[in-house]
Amino acid sequence: MDLGRLRALRELSLRRTMAAVAEALYVSPSAVSQQISLLEEEVGIKLIERRGRGVELTVAGQNLVRRADRIFAEIESARADIAELKQVIAGELRVAAFPSVAAALIPRTLRSLSGEHPQLAILFEEMEPEQSLAALRSWQTDVALIDDLNVPPGALDPSIETLPLMEDVFHAIVGPQHPLANIPTTSLDTLRGEPWVIDTASSNYTRMLTEACQAVGFSPRIIARCKGFEVTVALIREGCAIAILPGLRASHDLEDVWVCRLTPEIRRRIFVAFRKGEKRSPALQAFLTELKQQAKN
Repeated sequence: MDLGRLRALRELSLRRTMAAVAEALYVSPSAVSQQISLLEEEVGIKLIERRGRGVELTVAGQNLVRRADRIFAEIESARADIAELKQVIAGELRVAAFPSVAAALIPRTLRSLSGEHPQLAILFEEMEPEQSLAALRSWQTDVALIDDLNVPPGALDPSIETLPLMEDVFHAIVGPQHPLANIPTTSLDTLRGEPWVIDTASSNYTRMLTEACQAVGFSPRIIARCKGFEVTVALIREGCAIAILPGLRASHDLEDVWVCRLTPEIRRRIFVAFRKGEKRSPALQAFLTELKQQAKN
């Protein structure tokens, strides 16, 4: 049974449309459709059914995907076994991380690894936690950095293993002329009535922020929704708005703004996720060791 066709079916079970699978596998939708058709011919039974613009797996398709999960897990475990026996830290390791943790940790981690293990190539891609977890499940990345704000522990696939990396504390960010400038600590209640700018990359972040404000008796007056950090900081710097941002983001390349600690604290936990059976891989171990060291600095 062709592994490429099995992978296409597994992707389809996760993404539901040929177009989404094609984007994930870097092929055309027609190529994905052909892979599925060939697999159906190979096994002699229908594996998918059309549902509007998407597809649903038949019972046979679902059973085959469950078996495919085990097959791919065994393949990755075998690769880890071989790498462990060779004890060579080389090859490629694909890493996905969301912007704030990526900016704070990934460049230093890559720089250190390039000196210690020149035969190891780290291929990095910026992704939000939910995206990187989907990429990990579909073998599009090998490591995903996630947080419990966007990926609750109960939402993790049983085939995924996680290790705690660090905790991140949120801060209030204000412009240099704001009344809170030069004040080290403030409460969330003092931000009542302020104009807010929020990062729209994560709907969970918006929900967390809104619920935290509502818990102290107000709803944030959001005047700007930004996808880019540069615009967010520009609005804060010019006194147009304030924001609550992760400490990792607040500690990186911020000029002409003031960072206030919040009381009580709002925290999130950050984890490293990878597929079970791959922890013994020397390349993964080298990356985890260096990443943990950078997280402590």
